[in-house]
Amino acid sequence: VQLQASGGGLVQAGGSLRLSCTASGRTVSVYNMGWFRQAPGKEREFVTAIRWNGDASWYEDSVKGRFTISRTGVQNTVYLQMNNLRFEDTAVYYCAVQVPRTSVRFDEPLYDYWGQGTQVTVSS
Repeated sequence: VQLQASGGGLVQAGGSLRLSCTASGRTVSVYNMGWFRQAPGKEREFVTAIRWNGDASWYEDSVKGRFTISRTGVQNTVYLQMNNLRFEDTAVYYCAVQVPRTSVRFDEPLYDYWGQGTQVTVSS
C-alpha cells in the first residue's frame, strides 16, 4: 500500500488547512484510515481515525470540534479538515492505513502502512 499525503503549509493561528491522503495498491477501500502527528522533540500522537466504510470516526481530545476526518465515496482518499488551528498543532502529519482485524479497533493506534508526512506550521 502506498500513501501520498498533501496539503500542509504555514498558517496563522485561527486559520484552516485541509490535508489529503490518497492510498493505492491493495484494496484500500476496506482499510481503516487515520492521521498521526509528530511535533519536534515529542512522540508521535494519534490524532483521528475513520472506519473503512466511513460510518464511525474518532478524535483525540485536543482536536475535537476543530478537526474533521472524512473519506471519498470510493474510500481511497482521506481528508483532514483542520479549523481554528493552534500553535500547538504544529507538527508533521502522517496518514496511515490499518488492515481491519477483529483484535484491533480502528481507533487504536496500531496502523500498518504510513505515508511520508506533510508539515503543518501554525504561527502564533
